[in-house]
Amino acid sequence: MSEQQAGGPPIGGVGQRGLLNGWVLETDGLTKQFGQLTAVDNLSIRLQPGEVLGFLGPNGSGKSTTVGMILGLVRPTRGVVKIAGKANHEHPEVVSQTTGAIIENPAFYPYMSGRDNLKALAIAAGNVPDTRIDDLLKLVNMTERAGSKYKTYSLGMKQRLGIAATLVTDPAIVILDEPTNGLDPAGQREIRSIIPRLAEEGHAVLLASHMLHEVEQVSDRVAIIRRGKMLQEGRVGDLLASGGYIEISVAPNEVGAAAEALSRQPWVERVEAREAGLHVSAPADSGSAINRALVEAGIYAGQIATQRNTLEDLFLELTEPTESDAAGGEVQA
Repeated sequence: MSEQQAGGPPIGGVGQRGLLNGWVLETDGLTKQFGQLTAVDNLSIRLQPGEVLGFLGPNGSGKSTTVGMILGLVRPTRGVVKIAGKANHEHPEVVSQTTGAIIENPAFYPYMSGRDNLKALAIAAGNVPDTRIDDLLKLVNMTERAGSKYKTYSLGMKQRLGIAATLVTDPAIVILDEPTNGLDPAGQREIRSIIPRLAEEGHAVLLASHMLHEVEQVSDRVAIIRRGKMLQEGRVGDLLASGGYIEISVAPNEVGAAAEALSRQPWVERVEAREAGLHVSAPADSGSAINRALVEAGIYAGQIATQRNTLEDLFLELTEPTESDAAGGEVQA
C-alpha cells in the first residue's frame, strides 16, 4: 500500500492509550537540514490523547518533513521525537505499534471488498479481534457498502476506508495528511464528521491540512509553522479571541470624531477608520462602553457588532511572505 500503515499489535490495550499519561507525542528541538537548507528549525510540538492538533503551514513550510521524522522515515539533524515516552530513533518499533498514518492517497486491492481489505490488514497485523472490522466500518460510515469491491468506491469512500485502515490496530496516534484533498463538499463534510469522533475514542489526532475552515471546526489546538519554524501554537478559541475586533457603523461625517472619542478610552487598543465606520480593537464585551463613549460625544452608532477573527485571518497574517522570501524563496520540504 502507498500509505503508511500501523503494523503489528498495539503495545498494550487500546493502542497503548490506557497506559499513557500526558503527552503521547513530543518533539523537542526537532531540526532537519538538507545541505544548506533548513527545512525544520528547532520545532517542538506536543500532542495528548483525546485531542486534535491542526498542523498548518504554507506549501513548503516543513510539514511533510516533520511528519516524516515523526514516522521515522526521515532522520533528524538535531532534536528528538518521543512517542509514548520513547525516542523513535532508539525504539523504531514504537512507531509501528502506536501510530497510524495516511501520508499519501489510500491504495487497496481493487477487486476485494472494503471489508476484505480491512480483514487482510488485520491478519497481517495480528491480534486484531474480528469485531474490530465491523466497529471501524461503522465509525467511517461504510457499513452499507462494506461488501462492494474497492474499485467501485467514490473518492470519498476510498478516503474513509483509508482512515479505517489506519485504525485497525487501534493506534494511540492518528496522523491525517490532507484527508479531504480532492473531495467534493459532501465528501469533505463526511471526513470532517469522523475526525472529532476519533478524539472522542481517545486517539491523539495530528491533522495536517490546508483547509483552514475545516481545521478550525475540528481542532482543539493548532500549530502554525512557516519556513520550518513555529509561529503560533495554542487552543483555537484563545488564538481567535485575541484577534477579534468590534465593527461600528456611524455617519461618514462623524467617523473622525468617533475615532477621536474612542481613542481616548483606556480599554481601546486601536481604532481604524473605514469608509463605513470604524474597526476597534477592544475587549469583546465592551459594546455598551463603546456606545456610552459615543453618546457622550454626541454620536449615535447605527450598529455595534463584535467580529471574531477566523483561522484564515490569523494564518494569512502570520504567514504573509516577507521581502526575504521574495529574494530567497520558501522552504520546499
